[in-house]
Amino acid sequence: MKIIVAIKQVPERDARIRIDSSGRWIALDDIEFRMNESDAYALEEALLLKEAHGGEVIVLSAGPERVGQTIREALAKGADRGIHIASDSLASLDALGVARLMAAAIADEHADLILTGLQSDDLGLGQTGVILAELLGIPHSSLILKIEKTDSGLRLLRELEDGWFQHISLPTPALLTIQSGNTKLRYATLMGIKKAKTKELRTVDAASLGIDAQPGLLLDAVALPSRQKTTQMLPGTPAEAAAALVAKLQQEVRVL
Repeated sequence: MKIIVAIKQVPERDARIRIDSSGRWIALDDIEFRMNESDAYALEEALLLKEAHGGEVIVLSAGPERVGQTIREALAKGADRGIHIASDSLASLDALGVARLMAAAIADEHADLILTGLQSDDLGLGQTGVILAELLGIPHSSLILKIEKTDSGLRLLRELEDGWFQHISLPTPALLTIQSGNTKLRYATLMGIKKAKTKELRTVDAASLGIDAQPGLLLDAVALPSRQKTTQMLPGTPAEAAAALVAKLQQEVRVL
């Protein structure tokens, strides 16, 4: 079973964010980067399928030279080889432009399964995976929590709204976008880190793919969220005020 996992390198979640001089994006100097969280879960699902059924796991990522570090991390966790679409202008592309580059880069791989994260932690568009499936002309499904290989294809568990779930079946080849949090992520072992240095990492220049990926995304300005403090008085009896407080913590603050 040949599985391709698309991963994205994003700024570290706890990084101190500053707006750059243009006012259109964050300053990337002195920021640590990491693998996008839901992509890490997609990688874990691919590795579990490989361990159960054999095959090959290929990691695909696009971006500047530093993206190679994240690909090597995936190789250290157990992926077999990597493909790096080298581009310094990826941020100017929309989800369609990125998906076109990815589709061209893997056209000759003929994978049985392609996995992506549900969405990226930086832009959160949640579109690249399903657009990639449409470009490749293969079935796809999103919000996947569990994958089981069957004789006829795949049996999947999807997360719906309000605590509902759905079991569906898909033939292969197929593309799935993976929801975070359903499995425990593995760490790269020392042996895995050593092996990753010798695994194949193929670099493909984005310009060589022959895709006219014109900038389709224009950020006019970005700004840090404003911080403000407010006070709300909850009327009624103590029991009514407590019930209203719990409702606000659940529905507005979302900490319960």
